[in-house]
Amino acid sequence: MARRPGGARSKRRMQGLSAPQGGTVSPFIREIPTYDMVGENRLDAIHDASMRIVEDVGIEFRDKIALASWRDVGADVTDTRVRIPRDLLMEKVALAPSSYRHCGRNPDRSVEIGGRSMGFAPVYGSPYVRTLDGERRYATLADFEDFVKLAYLSPALNLSGGTLCEPVDLPVAHRHLDMLYAHMRYSDKPFMGGVTSPERAQDCLEMCRILFGSDFLEHNTVMTSLVNCNSPLVWDETMLSVVRVYAAANQACIISPFIMQGANTPITTAGAYAQLNAEALAGIAYAQVVRPGAPVVHGATLSTVSMKTGAPMYGTSETQQLMFLTGQMARRYGLPMRTGGMRNGSKATDALAAYESLQTMLPAILAGGNYFLHSAGWIESGLSACFAKFLLDADQLTVLQRLAAGMTFDDDAFAFDAIAEIGPGGHFLGCDHTLQHYATAFFVPETSEQVTYEQWSEEGSHDALSRASALAAKKLREYVPPPLDPSTDEELHAFIAKRKEVLPDTLS
Repeated sequence: MARRPGGARSKRRMQGLSAPQGGTVSPFIREIPTYDMVGENRLDAIHDASMRIVEDVGIEFRDKIALASWRDVGADVTDTRVRIPRDLLMEKVALAPSSYRHCGRNPDRSVEIGGRSMGFAPVYGSPYVRTLDGERRYATLADFEDFVKLAYLSPALNLSGGTLCEPVDLPVAHRHLDMLYAHMRYSDKPFMGGVTSPERAQDCLEMCRILFGSDFLEHNTVMTSLVNCNSPLVWDETMLSVVRVYAAANQACIISPFIMQGANTPITTAGAYAQLNAEALAGIAYAQVVRPGAPVVHGATLSTVSMKTGAPMYGTSETQQLMFLTGQMARRYGLPMRTGGMRNGSKATDALAAYESLQTMLPAILAGGNYFLHSAGWIESGLSACFAKFLLDADQLTVLQRLAAGMTFDDDAFAFDAIAEIGPGGHFLGCDHTLQHYATAFFVPETSEQVTYEQWSEEGSHDALSRASALAAKKLREYVPPPLDPSTDEELHAFIAKRKEVLPDTLS
């Protein structure tokens, strides 16, 4: 079959409209209104229901230090159950900042978390990966490093993330060291810290002191780390001790119940939200007990549960409602809000994965989210991190970010002169106004195909999955790391080696 003339030229022109290369990142600011799903009277009812849970039912804090702290500030502590008067709870919540600056080692990469600013981080916590060849296997450190590199290269992601996948080829007690080093070495965007034990959180702080300097760390937030409530209504010792380490050092914590509606919350959406809000506010308040003014993010990981199989479900109308409520309540309390993510339960990178991901991410944007975890690469209810979907998701993120940026309404945007020049029956393809704007007017996803069926067929009939896999492979081949001071790199290696000498080296 003959190649359609001009195909190569068309592809070159399209390259000028695709995502920028080299990891250039601009601030993502929401210029469109947030969607408020309910009125003030409903917000009052939600708040009151959450306060009743905290005051009358109570939250379990399974940690002696936390229990003593709550007792000292005036909460009712019985065994491990803490009942917090609403005035005391809200007094502590009010101490949390409405926004904070999450600093990257490249200062130009730093991201404001809160207000109209949006931070996007990749998939988190997957034990498996889907390789570029489509294989599903356990993740390795090499996979982790490749995901960090792709996050660094992606203009749609202004945060490097945390545990992008779980490198099971490393001893459990060592992993946090190698994972954090990968973020420090292969990216210069802001990153997350380890949360599996207070000792590991402390290691992360020490590595940040090496990277940023002790004085800088004393006055700046360089890590935002995820701590999950053990729903229903339990904060366990591990998570509380991690909150203590990070909050005391002025490092941010995402205080995030892990909601499976109908399983670890009531099946009704109002009841589920009242519970998660009570859990989150109790955790936020505890961070302020540790250090008044410690940066925190209000939010939750959201799913509903199939009553037939018990499997989590994503992109449902109920999870969307929970996101909108989280946005409204976070704004009411003056807190940054975490939500969203390209989450889905599909076992393949297919149409279902795309539908569920978009049904989760678009409402999160409209709900007014500030911190978006799992923004690229999530598949199979988070069990797998997929390289191809990482690239597909990043393209869709750019579409949503451009939507959130709003429109321009100046004289140039209304283009009256161009309309007058072309007049009735003409076309705008060659006019000066079009030539001035064509390179930036539209975003063309890198993973999309902009050729005829005949050319597409002639060139191998590649679907989106294969195109994204090939693009990821190309990006990794061409990756160049950001510069890192050799003496700092040497000091990081020395610290890691010293810690590994005293940590157990078992894989389980």
